Amino acid sequence: MSSAPAHLPLSDAAKGAAALKTTALDGRNFASGAPSVGEEEWSPSSWQSKPMKQNVTYTDLHAAERALQKLESLPPLVTPTEINKLRESLKEVALGNAFLLQGGDCAELFDYCSAGQIDAKIKLLLQMSLVLIWGGNIPVVRIARMAGQFAKPRSSLTEVVDGKEIPSFRGDNINGFAHDERTPDPNRLVTSYFHSAATLNYLRAQLASGFADLHYPFEWTLAHVQDDDTKKQYQGIVDSITDAIRFMKTIGADNSSSLGSVDMFTSHEGLLLEYEQSLTRLLKDQRDGEMKWYNTSAHFIWIGDRTRQLDGAHVEYFRGIENPVGIKVGPSMDNEELVKLLDIVNPKKEVGKITLITRYGCDKVENKLPGHIKAVAKSGHIVVWQCDPMHGNTRSSDSGVKTRQFSSIISELTIALRVHKENGSRLGGVHLELTGELVTECVGGSQGLTDKDLSLNYTTYCDPRLNNKQALEAAFLIAGYYRDGKMKGGA
Repeated sequence: MSSAPAHLPLSDAAKGAAALKTTALDGRNFASGAPSVGEEEWSPSSWQSKPMKQNVTYTDLHAAERALQKLESLPPLVTPTEINKLRESLKEVALGNAFLLQGGDCAELFDYCSAGQIDAKIKLLLQMSLVLIWGGNIPVVRIARMAGQFAKPRSSLTEVVDGKEIPSFRGDNINGFAHDERTPDPNRLVTSYFHSAATLNYLRAQLASGFADLHYPFEWTLAHVQDDDTKKQYQGIVDSITDAIRFMKTIGADNSSSLGSVDMFTSHEGLLLEYEQSLTRLLKDQRDGEMKWYNTSAHFIWIGDRTRQLDGAHVEYFRGIENPVGIKVGPSMDNEELVKLLDIVNPKKEVGKITLITRYGCDKVENKLPGHIKAVAKSGHIVVWQCDPMHGNTRSSDSGVKTRQFSSIISELTIALRVHKENGSRLGGVHLELTGELVTECVGGSQGLTDKDLSLNYTTYCDPRLNNKQALEAAFLIAGYYRDGKMKGGA
């Protein structure tokens, strides 16, 4: 499949982007006098005429130019067929016919591109989806925060270390964690592409090779589940599914290909627009034969809560791509602003095109969510409502370590489920920062982790993640809600 590059040559785009970022450092709107957002013609580079948040300034503009030219010459990471398939799946979620499970690392590291790390995440997401299918008796759409989730927005672009101000660590595709690697390096953009490609290749190979074959659930179910009670509960679910498959085999009805493989899509925050532009290609939509602009860096990308300005560069870029799009919705989002944002990014009101990822905090969700639900319903947009119970519930321990309380995470989920029901809406998915490893970054859960346990295996370079045990427990609690109508546990 051939792909067309963006109309603006990337050598000029690189120079323009670098100059734009330097100008935008003080937050000025240098595009004043231009037509309002959504009125002018869109192109993959039109974002460069807009003010930008979370900008990156490269000191070596020639290196940035070469890196972007290289990215433009590389093949797409995902295809329009895959992207369109996800769009159709998310349409079913928006209509209440499926559930969306999205999860993975807060920020991937290049070192996470290894068989063991990838397998652990695939296993965990498959296990969680199996539990959710069992609990809700509904198909589950799986999206991994994987194969591209390297960059992270930061509240401050600099930090003081040993009395010296240095750039903050902003993700492996921007700079290094070591203090002497904090200068943004554009070569990391190309390196991130190849790590994404390797991760995707291994993910596809594993799924195509029967990694998720439900004829053999014992191959991927229990190896890393440490707690005996959780293992027993989960084994019961596996046994019931195995019995059902055995019955289907007995009567000759087990030939469905869906029993041997599953779909798992990739996602990341579309933060670095130079990278996203470089992988935005004009490709044929096989459904209608028309040429359309697809972001081929991932199946699904989202706008962060810090970069959702109506007249900003990120909203301008996102409004032109065919991919399904996520929008983080925090407590500072006004009802009217949310509707305007939907109108810009999805003017045709395509069902399921937009996933609204709410992230309020357990103490704010009951106050903010009802107004957002009512405003969206009145606007005529039919979206996927997804709860991110992680980002609004971050706190610092007594020793200054960033963590999250499992009970707060479950509390926000519980309240969101109830508020949607009370307002005639439906929570269609959950968005979790998690890892397949047995880390100690979030406290609580049936393991009883406390602040004192954080030092045992705290490995994140950014935000705290649920470990495999806590993530699976969250899936059990959500499944229990759909089975019994209420959440149980969640210490």
